[in-house]
Amino acid sequence: MTTPSRAAPATDARDPRDELPEHLGALRAFALSLTRNSAAADDLVQDTIVKAWSNIEKFERGTNLRAWLFTILRNTFYSDRRKRKREVADPEGIHAATLYEKPAHDGRLAMNDFVVAFDQLSPEHREVLTLVGASGFSYEEAAGMMGVAVGTVKSRANRARARLAEMLGLEEGEDILAGADRNSLAVMGKSGVAAA
Repeated sequence: MTTPSRAAPATDARDPRDELPEHLGALRAFALSLTRNSAAADDLVQDTIVKAWSNIEKFERGTNLRAWLFTILRNTFYSDRRKRKREVADPEGIHAATLYEKPAHDGRLAMNDFVVAFDQLSPEHREVLTLVGASGFSYEEAAGMMGVAVGTVKSRANRARARLAEMLGLEEGEDILAGADRNSLAVMGKSGVAAA
């Protein structure tokens, strides 16, 4: 006994890429309504077609191709608009001329100096700087953890800062930990000092 063959579901055998030109007029009209500029609208349509072509495998055959293209165009328009909000208009390069980036090697050299100096401190001084300076505990909390009087913690912290400043060649009154980055604070925690 033969079983009747079932008809395959109707699918559109036409490649969606072949349909793209049919939607250009509608895409351009939509782009003009968003951009209010002919050249910008043409660029937006072009970007939309490129994105659609590149991602055609994401299009579900049998669904509305025009709606899919309009969604791509709209998302592209608003994404570009958000990016432009963060940009600074500087056609003559005046703003760009004032920008600079601190060389990364300066930070590495300073970090190396810090590590060497910090490791030369006594264990008590490293401990107190780690607790009070790097971990942000109060003198009272550090005293409780270290099992010493609050005055001892204050005295050790002051002497440790002064010694570290001396080794690093810092000016009088310049705070050692002011502006310390996470790397510096992390190194203070890696020096074998128990923080708790």
